[in-house]
Amino acid sequence: MQITRIRALRGPNLWSRNTAIEAVVHCEPQECGYADIAGFEDRLRARFPKIGALQPHGADQRLSLAHVLEVAALSLQAQAGCPVTFSRTHATLEEGTYQVVVEYTEEAVGRLAMEHAGALLQSALADTPFDADAVVAELRELDEDERIGPSTGSIVDAAVARGIPFRRLTSGSLVQLGWGSKARRIQAAELDTTSAVAESIAQDKDLTKRLLHAAGVPVPLGRPVADVEDAWVVAQEVGLPVVVKPQDGNQGKGVVVNITTREGLEAAYKTAREFGDEIMVERFLPGHDFRLLVVGHQLVAAARREPPQVLGDGQHTIRELVDIVNQDPRRGSGHGTALTKVRLDDIAIARIASEGLTPDSVPVQGQRVVLRNNANLSTGGSATDVTDDVHPEIAARAIEAAQTIGLHICGVDVVCETMLKPLEEQNGGIVEVNAAPGLRMHLAPSFGKPRNVGVPMVDELFAPGQDGRIPLVAVTGTNGKTTTTRLIGQLFAAHGLRVGMTNTDGVYVNGRQIDSGDCSGPKSARNVLFHPEVDAAVLECARGGILREGLGFDRCQVAVVTNVGAGDHLGLNFITTVEDVAVLKRVIVQNVAADGYGVLNAADPHVAAMASVCPGKVIFFAVDRHHPLMATHRAQGNRVVYVDGDSIVAAEGSWRETISLREIPITRGGTIGFQVENVMAAIGAAWGVGLPWQTIRRGLAGFMNDSDNAPGRFNVMDYRGATVIADYGHNPDAMRALVQAVQAMPARQRSVVISGAGDRRDQDIVEQTQILGQAFDDVVLYQDACQRGRADGEVLALLRQGLQGAPRTRYVTEIHGEFIAIDHALERLQPGDLCLVLVDQVEEALAHLAQRCSEASAVAP
Repeated sequence: MQITRIRALRGPNLWSRNTAIEAVVHCEPQECGYADIAGFEDRLRARFPKIGALQPHGADQRLSLAHVLEVAALSLQAQAGCPVTFSRTHATLEEGTYQVVVEYTEEAVGRLAMEHAGALLQSALADTPFDADAVVAELRELDEDERIGPSTGSIVDAAVARGIPFRRLTSGSLVQLGWGSKARRIQAAELDTTSAVAESIAQDKDLTKRLLHAAGVPVPLGRPVADVEDAWVVAQEVGLPVVVKPQDGNQGKGVVVNITTREGLEAAYKTAREFGDEIMVERFLPGHDFRLLVVGHQLVAAARREPPQVLGDGQHTIRELVDIVNQDPRRGSGHGTALTKVRLDDIAIARIASEGLTPDSVPVQGQRVVLRNNANLSTGGSATDVTDDVHPEIAARAIEAAQTIGLHICGVDVVCETMLKPLEEQNGGIVEVNAAPGLRMHLAPSFGKPRNVGVPMVDELFAPGQDGRIPLVAVTGTNGKTTTTRLIGQLFAAHGLRVGMTNTDGVYVNGRQIDSGDCSGPKSARNVLFHPEVDAAVLECARGGILREGLGFDRCQVAVVTNVGAGDHLGLNFITTVEDVAVLKRVIVQNVAADGYGVLNAADPHVAAMASVCPGKVIFFAVDRHHPLMATHRAQGNRVVYVDGDSIVAAEGSWRETISLREIPITRGGTIGFQVENVMAAIGAAWGVGLPWQTIRRGLAGFMNDSDNAPGRFNVMDYRGATVIADYGHNPDAMRALVQAVQAMPARQRSVVISGAGDRRDQDIVEQTQILGQAFDDVVLYQDACQRGRADGEVLALLRQGLQGAPRTRYVTEIHGEFIAIDHALERLQPGDLCLVLVDQVEEALAHLAQRCSEASAVAP
């Protein structure tokens, strides 16, 4: 068995809506039935007993090692604690070759699980050792490192529950919620609207305390100190006991409380200096340590924090009791778990030494041994929810503290005896105000009711009813994708929206090209949705990107499928039939929002069939309004777009909107059939997102079929009185559409300049010139700049083969070089002729044609 390729599908894909690892696996003939390998399953289970059932697809199916790999990769992740359930193995047409798809929640974990699953099978085959426990531990540790922490995770989960899309911007906790101009960003429990000034104030504990005191919020007395001597002076001024802490510390690092002696103060000062250069001394407030969480103008949670401690049983030492406490599965080494492991470090040893104890002491039954003076969860403390006990006056003081500092999300540390009485009545006070507070104590308290604090944080970012989404139209099909994408972009722009657009020509934002090349994949889509100046997105979704990585979004408002026809790129990446193409193209339809639309070509049976998988409603379009599917759909009160005489009509029930084809320049008065279909698709998309009809009319009227608006899409030019048309058509369906279009245009003689893409099947290349040979007098063949794996001259030979017996073609020549071929064809033109140039290097070829036409115009009499 050999894994020949591994891909990460990072969005909805051919197999599911889940993120997944896709591996291409080749099995030798004897490996195509694992049950036939003597002793294999026994050896496999001996190495990994928790692998589960090996026949999830049915007991009657003969399963290969690829199927076992699928089960192993999924089981390894599940044992590591990853919430994964989906997997699938698909046999390709290549004998012994399979596609294995396994869901992941963290890509690095999914990839590693697939690698380890392969190693597990190899060890079972070769009867060599395999440590499954170590592998699961490695995967679990990697998952903890990779996944979003609990604080950020609670906000993301709350956003997802409201339908807000998210994208992780770093491996840490910086996350974007929403798309384009409606996006907001968080970093852990920090909002993008919180100023750096507010955070800087919160870090300066002395400044914070002075501002709070000026606002009438109770705070302990104290100030920064210059050295140990100054610290003792302050301790005498405010009165013992005192607290020593770094002035800009966090997470309780370096904080020592309840200091009652000079010796204790000197030790505390030394500890604090390890975490900061500027040290504060302030009055120690007796009572419990409480954390109050303020979001916006409301208190959303409160917890009483207890320092790390153990309870004696008269049998175990303190060291052993710590080990027992750390066996709690909720405790981990980082912030990814509800609680942190208790550390028996120098600080803890010094704390118990003050009570005459050592790590090897055996506390009596019921004796409480406190290991630290601070109660931070990050140092092993625990928390009890007390949200329902908070007195309104305490809540008001906490909110005042957050607003005084300027924090939208704020952790307010309070020391007092109880939450049931105002601070002033119990000599309590606010000791710290924290930006980016940890949320673990509220999400999963040791005791009491968990609080879903992510919800109010998302509510602070997005008003009720907002989901952070911008209108998103996805476009796919065999032909017409790019023109339709550009048309829809034009309609959005006519409505005054800043449009982000991806297609095979590049990435465009608000009319400016920000990337070039074939940008019809998910990476370009994500970049557009990331851009802060995008109010609406139109994304071309080509087959390659969907196969390679899935979609670059979770769902779209409108999905447009122009056509499938006879398909394209058949024979690549296991897509071998038109039916395979249709299944791939329908991925965007399967991911339409429930309140969205699928805009589908009713005249194409493969596209029309996609209506059954659309979660939203369907708008059918076709030239023939009497098409049975169109008539039925309209009779049921649904939306259709069709041609009636010299107009395009949008109808819903008895309602109609009519746009004359004469008002749509790209159709040349309706004479170019495939452009009429592209326009109908664009109208359906604009209708689906709710654009006004006046805007749609204005947008269509302003879309000119030139090399600026639609490069390489039936661009018409004049050369010495002859008509030159440049187009990027590159498959048999495109040839038929182009022939139909040019036949509607008058011409004395017709010529065509064509090459062929080497990554098409032989019959597809041959068929193109078979079609052209029936409509053109002259054919100029040229060799592509990139032969895509073909031998020199191989594509030309296939093109010439298609011209054998051509009923119309009388002149055929072969030329190496696209521009030389174009020049040759232009020189043969006479006034009244028509020349169709099927360009390969679109931008360069269009520039060359524009220059030649300009030169010819300059010398014309």
